[in-house]
Amino acid sequence: MSARSLSVVVPVLNEQSYIDEFLERVSRVLRSRTASWEIIVVDDGSVDGTVSQVQRWIQREPRIQLVRQPHRGKGAAIHRGMLTACGDWRMMADADLAVAPENWSVFFDTANGPHAPDVIIGSREAPGSRRIGEPLARHLIGRAFNAVVQLLAVPGVNDTQCGFKMLRAAAARALIPHLTIEGFAFDVELLFLARLAGFTVREVGVVWVCRRDSRVRLTRGAAAFADVGRIRLRKIGGRYRHVLAPSKQL
Repeated sequence: MSARSLSVVVPVLNEQSYIDEFLERVSRVLRSRTASWEIIVVDDGSVDGTVSQVQRWIQREPRIQLVRQPHRGKGAAIHRGMLTACGDWRMMADADLAVAPENWSVFFDTANGPHAPDVIIGSREAPGSRRIGEPLARHLIGRAFNAVVQLLAVPGVNDTQCGFKMLRAAAARALIPHLTIEGFAFDVELLFLARLAGFTVREVGVVWVCRRDSRVRLTRGAAAFADVGRIRLRKIGGRYRHVLAPSKQL
């Protein structure tokens, strides 16, 4: 980033094994990229040591915030964090750092480049991307899910589910309040609404490392498929008729 401010929103649920590394590496990268930044950790009902670890970080780094809520789901946590954020750009990131912060330059350079879009999507399918350590079954399920997503919701977007995305503040303020999906398919709804409102969306290739303890499970995948259908039905029923893009000037 350059002179613009950046907020990084990270949803957490029992992430004590990752959160220290996340905060150390992300804060180091942000210090090197911009003078104005914040990290907003949204705790989604953790019962391990995640909260106490974040609180220790806050004592020495005031640009880290902790927001707590009862367990509702990743989408609900992102919703809360994005509306708490103050940055000109607002990035969502997974605590497991499947996309290393040292490689976030693709987001920063796109945001600072000519004709920067309103929504930047980290993609495991765009040119320059790489998947490392992903089981074949997970990859095939992900491709099947994307086929449904392109058919029913967001045609032309090849990867909606990578957990790393960056939005202009204007886009976040216009879109986030209208999200209804609190689980893993919230990304699909967000991008569906972005297109509906006329915001520009661009995929950028990322190097993504699959974590062995990923929480993506078959039952959650089935719920995500169902949620894509709900998004389509809500559009037909007029649920999203008030989603409009304001002026995109920050």
